[in-house]
Amino acid sequence: MNTMTLWHTSGWGFAALAFAALLVGFSKTAVSGANTVSLAVFAAVLPARASTGVLLPVLIAGDVLAVLTYRRHAHWPTLWRLFPAVAAGVVAGTLFLVWADDGIVRTSIGAILLLMAGVTVWRRRAAEAPREPDAVTTRAGRVKARAYGVLGGFTTMVANAGGPVMSMYLLSAGFRKLGFLGTSAFFFLIVNVSKVPFSAGLGLIDGRSLLLDAALVVFVVPGALFGKWAVNRINQRLFEQLVIAATVVGGLQLLLR
Repeated sequence: MNTMTLWHTSGWGFAALAFAALLVGFSKTAVSGANTVSLAVFAAVLPARASTGVLLPVLIAGDVLAVLTYRRHAHWPTLWRLFPAVAAGVVAGTLFLVWADDGIVRTSIGAILLLMAGVTVWRRRAAEAPREPDAVTTRAGRVKARAYGVLGGFTTMVANAGGPVMSMYLLSAGFRKLGFLGTSAFFFLIVNVSKVPFSAGLGLIDGRSLLLDAALVVFVVPGALFGKWAVNRINQRLFEQLVIAATVVGGLQLLLR
């Protein structure tokens, strides 16, 4: 990890990271998937691979705040179905990071995000009526959960970009706003904490990166509070549109950088 780059971050660079941390808080309590913009900012200010290690503790701080806010709305049957597939995806992502360079990582994740957004828009237009979360207990639902789980684990390990993938899954499964936020809050807290040993083993997290995280985490809190205020003023249709739009923007940023 290029820790010297972290210590020599310019004032404007730190301001950009602080804004990205604030956006993490907002995304965790309001529009999940918006933190792909944060991912792009971190990767622009810091070396791309190193940025994933710096961003991870910031995301965990946001996850804790989201769990405290929406813990009563989690749908645990969905979480238990996802975790085994996600674990396989995290292992695959770790192996991918061993040999992949920054360009391959950005292109792969960006393409996956755009594909997921396209599939979700198509499925929602084709559906006759919204489905309840329990609909994923069908055979097709289980297959879809495994596929999205592997993709989510892979993308979250490679570039902390699992948010949009899981957002697409939860929307396609018929989750309403609060159930969506509560389920994703617990999902990412558990998954992101489990990623810490892998990231440390790859040299993406060390003492110096954690000091920078300590300075950035304070900006997550106001973002989360603003998100909690805003989510009650966003109707379901607009909420879904914002999630999909954030996914598309994040995917395009990764492909075009």
